[in-house]
Amino acid sequence: MAQHDSEDDLPSSAEDVSEEEDIQGQISEVPFEELQKARSNGSSSFRPFPAQKSVPKRANKNRPVEMSSKKPVGRFREVIQAPKRVLRDPRFENLCGSYEESKFKTSYKFLYDEELPAEKKRQQELLRKEKSSEAITNIQKHINWIDTQLREEQLRRKRDQKSSEQKQREKESVKQGKKPFYAKKSETRKQELIAKYKELKASGKLEAFLAKRRRQNAAKDHRYMPYRRQPHDAQADS
Repeated sequence: MAQHDSEDDLPSSAEDVSEEEDIQGQISEVPFEELQKARSNGSSSFRPFPAQKSVPKRANKNRPVEMSSKKPVGRFREVIQAPKRVLRDPRFENLCGSYEESKFKTSYKFLYDEELPAEKKRQQELLRKEKSSEAITNIQKHINWIDTQLREEQLRRKRDQKSSEQKQREKESVKQGKKPFYAKKSETRKQELIAKYKELKASGKLEAFLAKRRRQNAAKDHRYMPYRRQPHDAQADS
């Protein structure tokens, strides 16, 4: 009975041996590297998935790209150019509109009516409290600058008023059938000078103005006068 059982087991053992030989034959054809990978992964597949390349990304477009320090830097690198700074002048920009003098003067009239007088008052208060001679000089210069700006603005407004009155008179003359009269610039300056002299005379400042003007003219004439030659210069020439 035992002999019969051993005879029945012989075919099965022969089949197992043939299976092992087939498996060993298949394994012998597989590269050693793939066998190592399969052994480390614990998987029976000998076809590894292709590795996905990591694409470097930037969190912000203005930041540089993060690169590996092991990768050599090429000779011709891509340099990210910063956006060019464009300077705009509103005087020559079509988007800012065209310049209209009347609207400009009306919009910024408050600078001469409110801001500069208030600034002058503040500077005068600082001048009374200041003790440093250098600071006093700077404050006084600033006050003089404000006075000049206010005085020039006042003269400009007077010129504009006279010009508008002249234009209105010319319009009335044209309506009556007369020819328009356009005054020359020299005549306009002459009339402005006469009006200025009358105003200075009425305020009692005409003599001081004329004395200042004479000093300016004398300094100008003295600048262009030839210097007297010194005696040693004359001897050197001889």
